[in-house]
Amino acid sequence: MSEIEIDVNDIERRMDGTMTALRVEFASLRTGRASATILEPIMVDAYGAMMPLNQCSTVNVPDPRMLTVNVWDKGLLGAVEKAIRNSGLGMNPVIDGTILRLPIPELNEERRAELAKVAGQYAENAKVAVRNVRRDGMDQIKKAKADGMGEDDQKIWSEEIQSLTNTAIENIDSALETKQAEIMQV
Repeated sequence: MSEIEIDVNDIERRMDGTMTALRVEFASLRTGRASATILEPIMVDAYGAMMPLNQCSTVNVPDPRMLTVNVWDKGLLGAVEKAIRNSGLGMNPVIDGTILRLPIPELNEERRAELAKVAGQYAENAKVAVRNVRRDGMDQIKKAKADGMGEDDQKIWSEEIQSLTNTAIENIDSALETKQAEIMQV
């Protein structure tokens, strides 16, 4: 290959970052089964500032249909309960000492289909991000061509970037299939 190098590691890292972001988005979807990650985006008004729930309490999953939130400072119990109620997750905490119990209600078929569509949108957004990274890589190749890269090297780099793109898209499709099956499972 020529002295002109394309930073394939950066392209691969950015595509992996897209997959990581997709997994975080998928984790926030409620599937009718308890998961501590459902509560990650919740912010609590604590000590005069907004604080993530996991920085003022411990979230546990004692069984598949129940979450417990153990608030470390009893004075924050009301603020944590209010934050959970106002989160839009449709959960009603039950106070038990310094612990909040959150029963996870069953999802109906219509809501499951809705969540499956949302998962599909998340996956499509991830694919668009991967394609944008691919386009950036191809732009690097075009720039290198102007700087004197040979056609053989262009072809090798293009195939490498396309291979990374295909792998990333396959991983996204696989993750989507798994998530949709999990959502639709009764």
